Amino acid sequence: MTDIIRQIQSLKKERDAVILAHNYQLDEVQEIADYMGDSFYLSKVAADINCRTIVFCGVRFMAETAKVLSPSKLVLLPESDAGCPLADMITADDLRAFKAKHPGVPVVCYVNSSVDVKAESDVCCTSANAVKVAASLSGKKVIFVPDKNLGDWVAKQLPEKEFILWEGCCTTHAKVQPADLIKARENHPAAKVLVHPECDPSVVALADFVGSTSAIIRYAETSVAQKEFIIGTEMGVMMKLKTLRPDAQFFLLHAGLVCPNMKKTRVQSVLDALLHNQYEITVAEQYAEPARKALTRMLELV
Repeated sequence: MTDIIRQIQSLKKERDAVILAHNYQLDEVQEIADYMGDSFYLSKVAADINCRTIVFCGVRFMAETAKVLSPSKLVLLPESDAGCPLADMITADDLRAFKAKHPGVPVVCYVNSSVDVKAESDVCCTSANAVKVAASLSGKKVIFVPDKNLGDWVAKQLPEKEFILWEGCCTTHAKVQPADLIKARENHPAAKVLVHPECDPSVVALADFVGSTSAIIRYAETSVAQKEFIIGTEMGVMMKLKTLRPDAQFFLLHAGLVCPNMKKTRVQSVLDALLHNQYEITVAEQYAEPARKALTRMLELV
């Protein structure tokens, strides 16, 4: 492993490359990343970073987003089949048909979506800024795709608006049920329960805190008097949490909170990407330009 990391460091300098890694990546990948965070943070980095090559340790829609925001850069996805079941739950044709049923209603598209779906949308969002994005739109109605659970949570924060939700969900977060949370509280009565809004609304309603991965990490980091936390999002955040709060204990809400696609990337995958341009992300301009507008509009709301 040491030799692989040494090669990666050398190739990064040679190729003017940076490594971006999502919070859900394996610990070994997080350890070699130049920038690590949630989708919103990594989108901003991809748009602003000065480099020639981005190695995106995440899933395909994230690498596509980086390419759309930085079209002049070479963007590499170390594992070509690292996809997202949620993103696959809606197509551009689906969205066009959905919009036709609700003419004139603006579309907020969760960043967990394909580039052609983004191209059919008015503005993108992440779980970190979805409420702010939806609130910025004029009119009372909002189409929100593709995650119905995140959309439901956003709708509850903005009761003055009517949300029209697509029937999609994150298959990892959707595993958690209220009984899991109740049992976790019984096992750790002193712990605060922190969950991602991609969880089912029945689970979200029972939590002490609801937020994106970055918000969950920030809550745990700043709640210095609290020593126990039950974490209701993908297990990859545990590394960051334990690093920031070595004095605290963290318990995963459900053993199934593991995204198999996020776990495909290995340190060897990153080396192969830098050695062989595995796997270059390209985006057709017919989708890139309208998707860029939707993503840029999101970033301008920060």
